[in-house]
Amino acid sequence: MNAIQSGTLMNASHEWWTRPSDQRFTSLTDMLSHFRSIRERSEDRVVTTRRIRAVPVNDDHKGLALEALIGRQETQITLPTHWSFGQLCERAKAPASYLRKLPSELAADNLNHGFFKEDVQEAKLLVRNEPTGPAATLAAATGPNYGRIWNDEIVKALMDRFGDGVTGDFRVPGEFGKAVTVDKGNTTLYASDRDMFVFLADETNRIEVPDRRNGQPGSLARGFFVWNSDVGSKTFGIGTFLFDFVCMNRIVWGAQDYKEIRLRHTSGAPDRFLEEVTPALISYANSSTNGITEALKAAREARVDDIDDFLSKRFTTGQAKGIKMAFDADELRPMETVWDVVTGVTAYARGIEHQDARVEMERIGGSFLNKVI
Repeated sequence: MNAIQSGTLMNASHEWWTRPSDQRFTSLTDMLSHFRSIRERSEDRVVTTRRIRAVPVNDDHKGLALEALIGRQETQITLPTHWSFGQLCERAKAPASYLRKLPSELAADNLNHGFFKEDVQEAKLLVRNEPTGPAATLAAATGPNYGRIWNDEIVKALMDRFGDGVTGDFRVPGEFGKAVTVDKGNTTLYASDRDMFVFLADETNRIEVPDRRNGQPGSLARGFFVWNSDVGSKTFGIGTFLFDFVCMNRIVWGAQDYKEIRLRHTSGAPDRFLEEVTPALISYANSSTNGITEALKAAREARVDDIDDFLSKRFTTGQAKGIKMAFDADELRPMETVWDVVTGVTAYARGIEHQDARVEMERIGGSFLNKVI
């Protein structure tokens, strides 16, 4: 019951129940091999929209190809993916959902009309040569300044700092705190040709927290999520947190102190990943638990003289009332310290229906830990 009284994170669980077998990996080593193979077959080409033309594929009324003039005489033919087709439609100011329902001849006419009607613009095309098949694949069609953070570089950085994901301190989490043999059914390593998601945790070196719930001691583990898409379907991000345990459905129970780093794929994003995020990974991998322990200790000792005033300056009237009620229901005593406030916020957050709002509330609560050390 104690774990349910804190926040839950559903990110990994969502990946767990939506990913097919071929998008599940049992080690970072296998994931790195997957992405390196994709990258070795990939190259960027920047062309103007005036040099792109959509054409039907033979007599297939549902088949569409792109001809891109990449030199004075050289034309490359690619087959768009579902994702890159949507990106092309966006550049042509054409509704992708509607064009997907049309015969390829009409869809091509609409795209070409958009390419020539709109102002000329440059597009960065990510082309992948496929091991089989006569034509290459158009994996992405982004703006010319899109800063691609390659998935294989992220996985390599994770391996350099944390190992293969199945040995060492940070690994695929167990079930209810007990280690598991990693297979495709319980893994938290997911990747496709479009995106990636990694969840690793250190459940061995847990952080002891005296008087955590109802006067009883407890402990917390460290964990983190990493996600990215090198074709533009999502930003690059890292989320770090403390937690009680992970269940068989890959739900993170008892999540506390959730923090995120996000990088949009702007032109400087690859450099920022190398200069800012990589050192942060090193620090997270090498840090002892002292910093977190000291923050928790300070929060437990930092008394709040006027709880109502503290909450009213940071939350709406309704939220402040709900936080106090949630804490009272769980702890059967009034709030007294900053740690009590954090506990109350996470207890209140579990009743928020929408995940984004729930995680944002938990972030706010976790931020109070930073202000007492």
